[in-house]
Amino acid sequence: MKTSGLLCLVGAVALFPLSIANGYNAFADDPKLKEDGLKLDALRQKSLDIILKNLDAEEEALKKAGKVANCTRENLSFRIEFGSMETEDRKAYTDAVTCLQSKEANTPESVSTGAKSRFDDFIVTHILQTPFVHYSGTFLGWHRWYLWVYEQALRDECDYEGPFPYWDWPKWAHAPQDSPIFNGDEFSMGSNGERIPNNTGIRPLLPWKKLGGGTIPIPPGFGGGCVQTGPFNNMVVNLGPVTLSNVTGPDGGLGHNPRCLKRDVGPLMAMRATNYTAVLETFKYSTISEYQTFLQGAPGSGGGGVHGGGHFTVSGDPAGDFYVSPGDPVFYLHHGQIDRLYTMWQGLDPETRQWSLAGTNTMLDEPASANTTLDDPLDLKYSGGGTVTMRDIMSTTKGPFCYVYV
Repeated sequence: MKTSGLLCLVGAVALFPLSIANGYNAFADDPKLKEDGLKLDALRQKSLDIILKNLDAEEEALKKAGKVANCTRENLSFRIEFGSMETEDRKAYTDAVTCLQSKEANTPESVSTGAKSRFDDFIVTHILQTPFVHYSGTFLGWHRWYLWVYEQALRDECDYEGPFPYWDWPKWAHAPQDSPIFNGDEFSMGSNGERIPNNTGIRPLLPWKKLGGGTIPIPPGFGGGCVQTGPFNNMVVNLGPVTLSNVTGPDGGLGHNPRCLKRDVGPLMAMRATNYTAVLETFKYSTISEYQTFLQGAPGSGGGGVHGGGHFTVSGDPAGDFYVSPGDPVFYLHHGQIDRLYTMWQGLDPETRQWSLAGTNTMLDEPASANTTLDDPLDLKYSGGGTVTMRDIMSTTKGPFCYVYV
């Protein structure tokens, strides 16, 4: 369902507290989680109010100068929590993803023999650019751009007209496998994986010394096998793995390695790493360096922050693979939440946070590289989008963007 205008924004915002209240039902015996959820929602509303106020001021200033604003309240797009979307929009979204998986890849075989579809183009980009866009100055901006280019592919190549969804982790942390995202009905993102008896979880590799090296044990969920029902139950994963245990796919994960989509969704990792208290804690940090480090997990801490918490709530193959995780379509909902939190954080203090960067252009500065600047280019290669600079993508209401989260 295509939506636009201020009326839709007001309606969507009005619905949001109700959806959070529904999520509280499982936390009736945990007043702190409920309290932190309310605090988080207050920050969300405060941030949105500031973003809209500044948007109005910019439009008025341009009007006085005889110019027309590219982004206004009237043409804003709204990103919505997946479970709060109309069922027809959820179905249209997964149909568009399936459509993208049916289209011929742009990636040449000289780059990847495993890329078989436009959907795979995005996985190849992530595999090749991972060492430069995690634990780096580009982490948040690069993934914002990556999501937007993916969204445009769904719209331009597969005629999707609905809102772009995100996964609000804490809302469903008590039982993510039963959420509208993973419940396996026709309006979901597909089911959990088949239940594997005596499942012990996964142990993804951490082949970077500053992250501690070795492997990290991820507790099992309630699945572990192939997705059984709903959208993507017949999906073929073509690329990877790269960092799942000691198994690497052909050509370092870029070769053709067809297999089923596996998930191991469960509440243990979700309640540990992505509940309301954990998400609220991200807003204690006032500098971009502290903020993005907490999101990803401090190097050597043995944890992956809320970012890793979302990935490893899904777990399985390829979601549990550091390089190949976009091979599970739920990746884009997960990173929608990351971008939502980043947008909220920027919106709470735009004067000091809107253009703030920290870090270098390589993961944990290995090998040593220059500090990231606003003039550094981003190019997603065969995924599309052309070349932009970090400056172009620092605000969701400037440059190529015109969207907010509700």
